[in-house]
Amino acid sequence: MKTSLLALAVAVTMTATPALADAIVGTWLRPSTGTLVNFAPCGSSFCGTVRNGEYAGQSIGTLSGSGSNYNGQITDLAEGKTYRGKARISGNTMKLQGCILGGAICRGEDWQRQ
Repeated sequence: MKTSLLALAVAVTMTATPALADAIVGTWLRPSTGTLVNFAPCGSSFCGTVRNGEYAGQSIGTLSGSGSNYNGQITDLAEGKTYRGKARISGNTMKLQGCILGGAICRGEDWQRQ
């Protein structure tokens, strides 16, 4: 009986672990360019690194937060400009935006989890 309970506890822990991971962690596709970006923990934030194409290996910025809301700095590598960034995640879609004027004007697009 003790063995069964231990096995059940291990199984529950293993299946619950992915649900505890931060929603932003993983690889995301920017549909307008075909760019893949991986977000991974870096200190107390999450760093976005380009995985393919012209900017492979370069950072697009750092976001902090948890659950479905993240904020920080996002760099448009093609322009060489950094913006206030925010990401909102719903399921396998992340709305990533770069903002100016204190967040009054934002532009972005929906990225898909890969």
